[in-house]
Amino acid sequence: MKKQFLLITALLMALLSASAQKPDTASIIVHYKFSHQRDTTNPASVTIENMMLLPGKRSTAYKSYDARLAALDVKRQVQEQMAANGGNGRIRINQKNGAMGGTEYYLYPNENKMIRIEREIFNKYLIEGPLPVINWQISTDTATFGNFHCQKATTHFKGRDYTAWFCPDIPSHGGPWKLSGLPGLILEAYDTKKQVVFKFDGIEDAGKMAAPEKPGNETTQLPGGMKLPGMEAADEDPRLIVLPSNAIKTTEPEFAKLKEAIQKDPNAFIGPTGPHMALSVKRGPTPVENNPIELPEKK
Repeated sequence: MKKQFLLITALLMALLSASAQKPDTASIIVHYKFSHQRDTTNPASVTIENMMLLPGKRSTAYKSYDARLAALDVKRQVQEQMAANGGNGRIRINQKNGAMGGTEYYLYPNENKMIRIEREIFNKYLIEGPLPVINWQISTDTATFGNFHCQKATTHFKGRDYTAWFCPDIPSHGGPWKLSGLPGLILEAYDTKKQVVFKFDGIEDAGKMAAPEKPGNETTQLPGGMKLPGMEAADEDPRLIVLPSNAIKTTEPEFAKLKEAIQKDPNAFIGPTGPHMALSVKRGPTPVENNPIELPEKK
């Protein structure tokens, strides 16, 4: 009897886990212009990246919109070079920092879970943890962003004091990055020093972004079945909120060591590409960062 009970419990847990991984779908895509002053010794060196949030019914996904555009560019580079050399020459990819990498955040409020996906070279790494606990203080102050009426909220989170503007008319508890938990979608947020800013940049119909592209959009695959991660991202349906099935589960310490090794020699992680194909990745210098988005708490 005890064995049967344990078996039933295990089956229920497996079903719950499987259900949690079912794809969610976003009907809108929220765009943000994310700016981060990574080097405080050089105020002019502000990193700017276009990001997008996919709010679903059960989850949200926050990822780089620039990375999607870069993925389409990588795909174009490969297609053109393979057409020129018949698929038997060397392929070189001109990549900006983060263009084929990038970090994605998946938040599951009902399960109190957050999953981070890190993309490095040909692999995706999955790091799971609890949903961040954010103690928001909601104000009566209001503001309008586009045509959306928003309300103000403040909090201290990850070493910074943040102001967020959320829209109660959009029924989602999500927001950019790890910011979430308000009774409405967060459209804009920034810290008091404006060193980290998630600036609202519009909302679009997710269906339009997923519309079929012009002819020539076929998936390109390298000899031996290898598929570049950039091209894979270019083929994804941006409306879907789903974890990559081939992501490698890891921990924070393990990923930190791996990332350091990749920065030193990215081509060492490419692996064999076959007798008639050589592939190389060129990266620019790593920018100075003495002001990470997450700061240590003062004691």
